Amino acid sequence: MGGHPRHTTTAALATVCALLTGAGATGCGGLQSGTSDAELTVSTTTAIIADLVGRVGGDRVDVTSVVPLHGDPHSYEPSPGDAAKVTEADVVFSNGLLLEEPGIMKMVHNNAPKSAPKIGIAEKLEQYGGTVMKLEEDLGLDVLWLGWAVEGEVDGDGSQVRTTATKLEGPGDLRVYLTDTLGRPKAYVNSADGFDDEDSFTLPPEAHTHVNWAFSEPGTYKLTVEGRTETLDGKTSRIGSGTFTFTVGGEAEAPKSAAVLDGGHADIALNAETGKVYVRADEQKTGARTHHPADEVVLNVPARAKESVPKEKAYGFLGEAGDDVWVLPQAVIGKHVHGDMDPHAWEDVANAEAYVRRIEDELIKADPDGKATYEKNAEAYLGTLGELDVEVAKKLATVPERNRKLITTHDAFGYLAKAYGMEVAGFVVPVPNQEPSAAEVEKLGDTIREKEVPSVFLEPNLAARSDVLKRVAKDQGVGVCTIYGDSFNDEIHDYVSMMRHNATELAKCLGGDA
Repeated sequence: MGGHPRHTTTAALATVCALLTGAGATGCGGLQSGTSDAELTVSTTTAIIADLVGRVGGDRVDVTSVVPLHGDPHSYEPSPGDAAKVTEADVVFSNGLLLEEPGIMKMVHNNAPKSAPKIGIAEKLEQYGGTVMKLEEDLGLDVLWLGWAVEGEVDGDGSQVRTTATKLEGPGDLRVYLTDTLGRPKAYVNSADGFDDEDSFTLPPEAHTHVNWAFSEPGTYKLTVEGRTETLDGKTSRIGSGTFTFTVGGEAEAPKSAAVLDGGHADIALNAETGKVYVRADEQKTGARTHHPADEVVLNVPARAKESVPKEKAYGFLGEAGDDVWVLPQAVIGKHVHGDMDPHAWEDVANAEAYVRRIEDELIKADPDGKATYEKNAEAYLGTLGELDVEVAKKLATVPERNRKLITTHDAFGYLAKAYGMEVAGFVVPVPNQEPSAAEVEKLGDTIREKEVPSVFLEPNLAARSDVLKRVAKDQGVGVCTIYGDSFNDEIHDYVSMMRHNATELAKCLGGDA
């Protein structure tokens, strides 16, 4: 087992870490490659998992991360170099629970040796003493938040479901698109140039993605979609179709038998097992999930959803700058595919301990001769994490109860809030796909003022979209502080430093004792 040559990228990362450490940076240890005595070559999907594996594996493990320090696992698109690294892996660790962009997992399944275990750590977290919680998404938007989803299982490891728009009837055009963490749009459905197989989304089973829906004219539209499964060997199978009705620019007119959805969170969904196509909706009052057949629901895009096409060239596919367009917004920054369970479990340090126990167990299975080393390293690091858990709890306990509210750009902190007595109060930029209008900026200010928070929080990898947030925060007299969710950066590149920073920053910026 093992014996692969050292990865060039891993060696380079070790050199960078050495330079950073020499300059006063800390915590590169988990990302450095092992020594020449490494027995296992390990590939991980994220730098956070790479750090944890490195702490347990020590010199017996040579570990690299597919997503780089600054990368976003929700949207990172792997390169040929990433695929080359995975081909050499004895073991592959991912987070699971659909944290990773589907293209990452497809690359892993296509390139990792069949003999290499592929372990989604969080998917068995409770067996190792951790806890997993449902992902609660509620931005309080005043229009419908509509995504795409796949329910049901698909035969074949790594298989996905493609949902394709095949026909549109209506007074104008429809564009369905995603924006990345830097606000760059990518159209997936565009009726203006006709429909073909490119007008589609692919999702893994039991997954959901956020999207923007933009209609060019008011009126009634009927959109037909169909789904098919796609296996890794290129085989496809059609599984169902349906037609959905949208009313745009006014009050919804619908048959008495049809449900009208004009707010809350819903998805156009395809069931891969039954072939049924429907809208699944989360009831705004109860949170219960309901399913509406395609021909028994009307999706309303009201007059208040009217926007103007942004002036940036990247949005030219929507029409001429300044043209009217009616938009159901994406609501969450970045390409973001996920399931029902919140994947960001490491934000509770007690869960990080469960990650470590799972990693220890899997490394021992892959390299039994290293059992004593892995047990010793895991025991020592679990001691460190236990102390860290107490430190984070004590620091956040100093935050006055009235200030224990998190307003962030990304819903990655539910575990932190639950574990340490905080509240996720909302998101700072409700419409990230374009520069907010004066009315939206005012609304953002109202939200911050109503929550009465001393500060809002921005993740470093989303800093490029922070100008509006900083301006509104300044106008409201509140601070803008930094918190780490899915990724590291040049200043923070290990888990302990990340959680220590988060606790210190939260305590300082929310009025506690840092």
